This record gives sequence, structure tokens and C-alpha cells, in this order.
Amino acid sequence: MAPWTRREVLVASLALAAMRPAAAREEPPGQYQVDEIVERGHHFFGAVSRGLAEAVQEAARRWGLPNGYILGQEASAAFVGGLRYGEGEMYTRNAGDRRIYWQGPSIGFDTGADGDRTMMLVYNLPSVRAIYQRFGGIDGSAYFVGGFGFTALGAQNIVVVPIRTGVGLRLGVNVSYLKFTRRATWNPF
Repeated sequence: MAPWTRREVLVASLALAAMRPAAAREEPPGQYQVDEIVERGHHFFGAVSRGLAEAVQEAARRWGLPNGYILGQEASAAFVGGLRYGEGEMYTRNAGDRRIYWQGPSIGFDTGADGDRTMMLVYNLPSVRAIYQRFGGIDGSAYFVGGFGFTALGAQNIVVVPIRTGVGLRLGVNVSYLKFTRRATWNPF
């Protein structure tokens, strides 16, 4: 039997791809479905997760399906300038789970303090190491005793969407970034 030519290999590959169901061709490996994220969020947030499904569906509409997510808790405070610190567990299908920490400064028309349970959806993460950098964006908060909201932060084609629910007194808009690290640190820069 003679070896296959490049053209024959290409034709065979295209034929096999055409035989796969459409759903299998559209969903790259390692992504999480909206239902999976919502179910995990309901377990994590508990009774205050009323708006979680809408937030996850809106994020999926804007950015597609995430290939990772983070569950954790954080605390922040601001008076014009502010700080945010958090810790949690990052989940990925292909690279396993790992402990992760985040911190960052903010500046803007923002005052108050809050403590949050946070789910962060991670999009376009090429490798776990790529999360260990700064992700910038604009954040807005309106808490009076309790609140719920989400925003988007980006760096190098990776998008992180924090979905927060928490307690505190916070009102304002700020420009901020989050820096993800392997170990806890007090240095937000």
C-alpha cells in the first residue's frame, strides 16, 4: 500500500469533520456550559443567587462560553482611592483546580466598603499561567446593605468577568485592575 498524499489526508480529515455532529464541531474542549456555571453558582452563592442566571446568560451572550471560572470571597474599601483583596479556587477542565489570590487598587468617584462572594468567569485563557497578570476595567457599585452585579476586565485577549454579591455600603464608579497571584500579598500593585 502506497503512503497517502497530502491531498488524500486533507480530504479524509474534512470528511471526518463533516461526519461529526454540529454541536461537537462548535464547542471547543475545555469550555463550561451556561447551565453548569449557573448550577455551581447556585451552590456557592446560596439564597442570594436570584440574579445569577441572568448575569451568567448575559456574559455568555457577550463573550461566549468560559474555559475557566473562579469561586472565592473578597473585601474592598474606597474613599476616592480604594483597595480590593480576594482569594479563591480557580477551576479549569484541562489544567485542574488551583488556589488563587487577587488584589488591586482603584481610583474614581467611589466610597464605602463591602464584602463579597465572587464568581469570576474566565474567557480565552490559553494556559493557567496566563491568569497571573493584571486585568483592567471600569467598575461600578451600588450597595446598601446588600447588592449584586458584574463587570468585565481584560488583558491580552483574556476576559475575566467578576460576578459579585455582597454586603456593605458602597456607591460609585472607578477605574481599577485586579492582579492575580499564586500567593497572598498585601501589595496591590
